[in-house]
Amino acid sequence: MEEGGGCFSASHPSMSVVKSIELVLPKDAVYLAGSCIKGQVLLTLNSTLVDPIVKVELMGRGYVEWSEESGASRDYSRDVICNNKADYVHKTKRFPVEDNWLSAGSHTFDFHFNLPPRLPSTFTSKIGHVFYFVQASCMGREHILAKKRMYLLVQGTSDFHRKNPLQNPLSVEAEKEVSYNCCSRGAVCLQIQMEKNTFTPGERVIFTTEIRNQTSKCIKTVIFALYAHVQYKGFTPKAGQRLRVDSSELLRQAANTQITPFNTTKIVSTFGLPQVLSVSSDMRDSEIMSTQYELVGTVHLPWSLASIKAKVPIIITSTPPDSDRCQLQVGGVLPASEDCQN
Repeated sequence: MEEGGGCFSASHPSMSVVKSIELVLPKDAVYLAGSCIKGQVLLTLNSTLVDPIVKVELMGRGYVEWSEESGASRDYSRDVICNNKADYVHKTKRFPVEDNWLSAGSHTFDFHFNLPPRLPSTFTSKIGHVFYFVQASCMGREHILAKKRMYLLVQGTSDFHRKNPLQNPLSVEAEKEVSYNCCSRGAVCLQIQMEKNTFTPGERVIFTTEIRNQTSKCIKTVIFALYAHVQYKGFTPKAGQRLRVDSSELLRQAANTQITPFNTTKIVSTFGLPQVLSVSSDMRDSEIMSTQYELVGTVHLPWSLASIKAKVPIIITSTPPDSDRCQLQVGGVLPASEDCQN
């Protein structure tokens, strides 16, 4: 969990009444959409504060932005800014203050928020961002005396795998006839097998690769990579809709092996998925972006200036928590509470 915002104060004589304001939340917690966020606001005062407003807010937002050229067929070009934004959650809790004043010293305020059951995961790229934060603030009669913000890791949920079933277990094969040593030719076959193709964030992806080398050359390196293909939806200043696809490499692994001529080798590989990932989706389920995943195995053949790729579609999903429980996906389970209603 990233911390930001700090304690804000302005140059006003009355504002020195607040010594500090802090947020207390579980360290490095990953919150599942639909679960409960519990924490505390710690407010420390140098002197008595009359008519205070102490509150905490939960906010979640997303936006995308990119530039594209237009008029490429003419003698000029110009950049068109495409953007889009979405508000996912905004909840506020104002703490009651007895007798409308707070004495000097430390004061603790407990809070909780229920996350909506459908949220996108915390996400950042050069084009798009989805972010969540909790912000505490203290106000006097007219001024903000102090505020503190902490960013949250939120894992979205999805039933995408039920709508888009794939073969389970899964096997993908690619074969190529290659030339080497002037007139010599031979085939290289790459096969990737998986027991399943649907995973949750934080899970281990285990797969078996079989390489059949029917050439007289040695194969030394096989590369495995997990890619995320994200489609962004934006609008131009004239309200024209634009789509853009951007791919990024999430995980990469190289297997250095000696696959001798006319031989077959098997490699068992494992990827550990990050704790927070955007769930697999299509644009119909998303306001500003959608994500698909692909595991790619590549055999490089430098002696033939060729390569062979086998691509396996991967589905990332996460099941919503029980509606009557306040739980964390990482860092344990918080017990159900009768006051988790916000």
